[in-house]
Amino acid sequence: MAEQKRDYYEVLGVSRDASEEDIKKAYRQIAKKYHPDVNPSKEAEAIFKEASEAYAVLSNKEKREQYDRYGMSAFDGSAGGGGFGGFDGADFNDIFGDIFGDLFGGGASRQRNPNSPMKGQNIRTSVRISFMESIKGCEKNITVTLKEPCPTCNGTGAKPGTSPKMCPRCGGKGQIVYTQQSFFGTVRNVQTCPQCGGSGKVIEDKCTTCGGSGYTSSRKTIAISIMPGISNGQSIRIREKGEPGINGGPRGDLMVEVIVEPDSRFERSGDDIFSTVKISYAIAALGGPITIETVDGNVIYEVKSGTQTDTKIRLRGKGAPNVTSPSVRGDHYVLLVVETPTRLSKEAKEALEKFDELTGGSLHAATNATKDGDTANGAKMDAASTKTRKKKGWFNK
Repeated sequence: MAEQKRDYYEVLGVSRDASEEDIKKAYRQIAKKYHPDVNPSKEAEAIFKEASEAYAVLSNKEKREQYDRYGMSAFDGSAGGGGFGGFDGADFNDIFGDIFGDLFGGGASRQRNPNSPMKGQNIRTSVRISFMESIKGCEKNITVTLKEPCPTCNGTGAKPGTSPKMCPRCGGKGQIVYTQQSFFGTVRNVQTCPQCGGSGKVIEDKCTTCGGSGYTSSRKTIAISIMPGISNGQSIRIREKGEPGINGGPRGDLMVEVIVEPDSRFERSGDDIFSTVKISYAIAALGGPITIETVDGNVIYEVKSGTQTDTKIRLRGKGAPNVTSPSVRGDHYVLLVVETPTRLSKEAKEALEKFDELTGGSLHAATNATKDGDTANGAKMDAASTKTRKKKGWFNK
């Protein structure tokens, strides 16, 4: 008994009124996933064969009409359809030239005229700027090596008085076509001609100035404008400052990556800026004005009395400009840290002790609690055990 085949529309996952483009797109997706060069398993091979058979019928207008009218019987001779033997009559050269150029190196429809104008390649370099330059914007000069058409041969690469010849291997096409046998038939493959490199021309008498390349190189200094608010790692595109174009095509672009040096005063996240400011114990307790350094200069901020360490404040609009909308700026967030004095005069110590007496007597609270028997175990830690704990650490036994 003959094997029952699945409906071709079901195989490709399209509706019966699908357009030619929908059918081609569906087949492309299946073939990319199950093509033997990508997925060599037996199951993938079977799926690919089934999809290829369905595509061969549904992509052909006459065969699709027969299939829509008679179904599978259109190709077994019982409905006068003339039969359909596997992939017979299917133009897989056209299929793979159009759909699978990326898998097989390009097809006839992807061939490029070697004499057509082409844009030159981009050049990449980098420039270092300071943190403040990234905020304010700046002008920089960078030096790069650029190619220019050879002044001796005018970019042809041939010795003056001569000219390039048509490549004998590819006949001036720049590409070589060869065929390959596969389980579904003959596939045409296209590759760049190794003799002319795709140009379609060969130079017999090379220019002595450029060695046949058609270009000379020189160091050029280029001025670039760096916009305010640019971030570390962003790139600036300078159009048509890259490699020369081919056959009259435009030059490529110069891509400059901006590297922003770190700043010990500020950190940046997006368009917001962060910094830390130390304040005295007196300012924290009593309140008062402090100076905060920002990217716009110093500002005076009034600290509230009773401010605790690690208090965060926000300076609106004092962050970095947005690189695409310089009038829009981020915010500056400041972490206030109360600084404990390490050197006190005798008078300062006495004043601080008096202050402690007036605010609760914390200096003698532990001693008084011990005398009153308020310790957890009623025991004192002697100097030896203190040293042992310090040496071993609080989390070591």
